[in-house]
Amino acid sequence: MPHTGMEGERMQAQMNNGKVAVVTGAGSGIGRAVAQTLLADGWRVALIGRREAVLRESAGAAAPDSALLLPTDVADPEAVQAAFAQVQQYFGRLDLLFNNAGIGAPAVPVEQLTAVQWQAVVNVNLNGAFYCAQAAFALMKAQSPRGGRIINNGSISAHVPRPNSAPYTATKHAITGLTKALSLDGRAFDICCGQIDIGNALTEMAAPMTRGVPQANGSIAAEATMDVAHVAEAVRHLAGLPLSVNVPFITLMANQMPYIGRG
Repeated sequence: MPHTGMEGERMQAQMNNGKVAVVTGAGSGIGRAVAQTLLADGWRVALIGRREAVLRESAGAAAPDSALLLPTDVADPEAVQAAFAQVQQYFGRLDLLFNNAGIGAPAVPVEQLTAVQWQAVVNVNLNGAFYCAQAAFALMKAQSPRGGRIINNGSISAHVPRPNSAPYTATKHAITGLTKALSLDGRAFDICCGQIDIGNALTEMAAPMTRGVPQANGSIAAEATMDVAHVAEAVRHLAGLPLSVNVPFITLMANQMPYIGRG
């Protein structure tokens, strides 16, 4: 008979005891919400982000043996390798990577975008995601029991662009290809890879949506948002699936946001 309520939550936390996750971009927004939800669910979590102070805020009152703070620039491959080496040393294994770190560029006409701005977005959103997935693959293949799960944060922009968003949109489309390739390459090693495409979760980054943002028809309009807790709950659910199951793609969005039919 299934357990419900507090008893079910306690049993789930016990089942997750010992499971290890890495969350990138864990210092704020979606990454913070996911890290906190996993910690509350009994996971041990390595929080990766550029600033230790905000990672510490995300970890909150989590026990020192449950939360590992790893200030890291995911665009630096050597720093990423060092961070994952610390995960292996501290926790002994890795069961989940939530590949979430990402940045955008100024919303300017494409001819005004600088090479530095383009490269910064590519370095974090695409290269950083690859470096982290590469390091996770190495750990997941070698550990016993082997395998694990990678969840990439794709975004609605993995499907359709916003105006003046070439760098962000291009990298998020590339994440879709990376997800498919990792899913295929991980099969033989019990490594699942899927992608969550998120639309208008209410974080500091998405706050301007509530005040009005450019639309494809040239107008400015406020957009519906959703509680970021729903995203964290979706990731928690995906993370709890057995490795015999993969969800390649899931789209989670505010119901009334202008995505279906955008443009």
